[in-house]
Formats: sequence, structure tokens, C-alpha cells
Amino acid sequence: QVQLVESGGGLVQAGGSLRLSCVVSGSIFSINTVGWYRQAPGEERELVAVIMSGGSTNYADSVKDRFTISRDNAKNTVYLQMNSLKPEDTAVYYCNAVAVSGIRFYNYWGSGTQVTVSS
Repeated sequence: QVQLVESGGGLVQAGGSLRLSCVVSGSIFSINTVGWYRQAPGEERELVAVIMSGGSTNYADSVKDRFTISRDNAKNTVYLQMNSLKPEDTAVYYCNAVAVSGIRFYNYWGSGTQVTVSS
């Protein structure tokens, strides 16, 4: 089992910055990737950024050059630094972890943190 707890959301003006944190606990050794997703009202949940166990990262085109995903292994925490925020970044942001056990994959989700960007 893996538990994820997000924090750091809030209200910010366009052009501002926020840093989201995701504290990971439980069977951390089994985790293959940790990512951030977001879901705006009436929209489907979409991938924002992901960091692999080896450290490589991937980003949605809409956030490239503005958002940075990173991790602190000592703190079991994954961060999402969000700069140059736009109103269209407004959404609930969820932390996701994919764990592997044998040939099976398991998806874990946090409860989400609200990010609101005002124009």
C-alpha cells in the first residue's frame, strides 16, 4: 500500500507561482513513477508531469518551461514547482503513484489540492 498526501495549493494571481508537495509513505520501494495530474470542472483528469524512478521526467505541452517536477528522496516528497501561472491552470491537482509488484501495476491517488489562478 502507498499513501499520498498533497499540500501547497491556494489562490494566486496570474503570473504568480506555487509549489505543490506530495508526501509519499508506505511501500515506497515498489513505486515506479510519481506524477501530478489535474482536473478542472467539467474536464477529464489530465497528466501534468511525471518523474520516473530513474529520475527522468515528462511534462504536458501546456506546462513545459513553466512547471518543474522534482523529488527529495530523504523526505519521501515529490514537488511540483509552478511558475508563470495562468487562469487555465486552475484545477484540483492530484498526486499519483504507480507501484509494481511482480507483473501487476497498482495506481494510488491523493485526495487533491485546489489551485486557483485569478486573472
